[in-house]
Amino acid sequence: MVLPNQRSLISGFLHSVKTSPAHPALELGDDVLTYEQLWNYAGKITARLQETLDASEGVVALLASRSVGAYGGILGILGSGRGYCPLNPKFPFDRTLVMLKASGCRTLIVGQECAATLESLLPHLEQQLTILIPDAGWEPNASAAKKHRVITARELTKVAEPAEPHPSPDATAYLLFTSGSTGVPKGVAVSQSNACAYMEYAKKRFGFRADDRCSQNFDLTFDLSVHDLFVCWDAGATLVPYSEQTLTPATLVDEKELTCWFSVPSVAMFASKVGLLTPGAFPTLRWSLFCGEALSASLAEAWQQSANNSIVENLYGPTEATIAITWYRWDSKTSPAECVSGLVPIGWPFDDQQICAINDNREVVPTGESGELCLGGSQVTRGYLNDPEKTAKSFVKLAHTGEKIWYRTGDMVRMDARGCAYYLGRRDFQVKISGYRVELQEIDLVLREASKTELAVAIPWPLSEGSASGIVGVLSGADPALDAEIIKACQTRLPRYMVPTRIYHFEQMPLNVNGKIDRGKITEMLGKS
Repeated sequence: MVLPNQRSLISGFLHSVKTSPAHPALELGDDVLTYEQLWNYAGKITARLQETLDASEGVVALLASRSVGAYGGILGILGSGRGYCPLNPKFPFDRTLVMLKASGCRTLIVGQECAATLESLLPHLEQQLTILIPDAGWEPNASAAKKHRVITARELTKVAEPAEPHPSPDATAYLLFTSGSTGVPKGVAVSQSNACAYMEYAKKRFGFRADDRCSQNFDLTFDLSVHDLFVCWDAGATLVPYSEQTLTPATLVDEKELTCWFSVPSVAMFASKVGLLTPGAFPTLRWSLFCGEALSASLAEAWQQSANNSIVENLYGPTEATIAITWYRWDSKTSPAECVSGLVPIGWPFDDQQICAINDNREVVPTGESGELCLGGSQVTRGYLNDPEKTAKSFVKLAHTGEKIWYRTGDMVRMDARGCAYYLGRRDFQVKISGYRVELQEIDLVLREASKTELAVAIPWPLSEGSASGIVGVLSGADPALDAEIIKACQTRLPRYMVPTRIYHFEQMPLNVNGKIDRGKITEMLGKS
C-alpha cells in the first residue's frame, strides 16, 4: 500500500515550516510561535529520539496538556518517524498506569505542566523508562526517578532538519485508548495510511487556508484533536487552543477571531446556556464542524444563526475509523424536515469510504429499515491492541461482501434511497423499562423542547440489580417552575412507560474528558442524592 503522495501525518506541517517559517503556527494565550519556532522546539525532540530510540520502538508516550510541550512533543515524535500515545493528566491515576503499560512504550515525554502527575506515577512504574523533559527549569525528583533514564532540556541541543520521515504505511501514527474516563481501555493504533486517508479527504473537503485561525477544543487523547492539529498545519494556518481557565471555548471565537470551529455538540450546548448563541455573534467563522455525539436540529440552527457566515456540518466517526467518516451539511431551509427525533442526520460517507446497516445476522438491511451501522474503507483500523477477542467481535466480514473487513459501530441507523444515514441511537442507549424497549434519545428530544434547554437527558432510574423501573429527566439551565409542564409535554407525546417520573436539576451537567455528557456520572450522582 502506498501513502497518498508518499506522505506521513506530519508532512503538511513540515511543508509549512519550509514555505512559511515566519507564519504563526500556534497561539497559546498571549504567546505566539511561528512554524520555525515550533519546529525548533519539536526538532530537538526529533533529533534526540533519532539518536536514542532503537528501531523496535514504534510508539512514544506523551504526558502533556495544552502547552508548547504538548504540541511540540507530538511533532517531535512524528518527526522521528514514530507514533505518539497521549496520556491525559485529568484521567484517573490507575487508568493512566494501565494505558502506559498497555501501550508498550519505553520512552515518555513529559511537559512541565504535568510535573506533579509524573511525580505520582514514578513510584508505580515497574519498567525502566527513558523520560525526556523538553522544558527547561525542572526535572523529576532524583530519588523517585533513579531507576529511569532522564534526559533534561539541557541535553537537547541539536535541532533536526525538518525532513520528511518515511515510516511504513502500516506504522502507527497515533495510539489512543477508547471508552472515556472509566472502564477497561481498548487501544486503537491508527496507522499512517489510515490518518493520511483522512487528511487527504479533509484537505479537499474543507479547504483550510494559511489565513485561517482554527480552534483546538479536544483533549489530545480524543482523536478529533488530530483533525484540529494537522488539518490546520497542513494548510499553514494558526492553531488556537483554549485554556482550561476559559469559561467556554466558544468565547474564543470572537476574542481570537477564529475562522474554523470544531467541537462536540455539548460545547455548543453550554455556549447556548450562557447566552453566547445570539444571531450574528460569530461573524468570523467560515467553517463550523461538530462531531463526537448526536447533534440536535435546534442546536444546529442556533449555531447557524450565530455563525451566519459559516458552513455548518455534522461529522460522524469513531476512533476505530479515524476521526470522522461521514458528513452532513446543515441547510436551514431543508434540513429540519430531514431530522429524525430532532437529530441531524449523519449523512454520507467520505470519498473512498463505505457505510451500510446490518441486522443481527450480519446481513445488509433493505433501504429504510433500521440496522447497526458498519464502516468500511481505508480509514478503518486493524483492530484493538493486543486484544484479538474484542477485535473479532467488532471488526467483521459481512454476508455478500467477500473478504472486506467492516467495523461494527454499535450505532443504530436507517439509510434512505440517497444513501444518507439517519442516526437512531446507540444500541447501549436502548434500555428496557417494564419490559418495553426504550430509546433514551427519543425522550431527550421531548425534554429539550419542553424545557427550552439543550442540556437535557433521560436517565433510567431508579436502578435495582442493574435494571431500571422508570425514567427521570436531568436538566441544566432550565426553570424548575416548568417541571409540571415538562412532564405534561412528555405525557402528551410519549407512551406512559417512557414518561419521566421526576425532573432533576443540575447546576452543571457532568461531562467526560472528551466533553460529552456523561450519563454514567449522572447515574452515580443520582445515587448519592
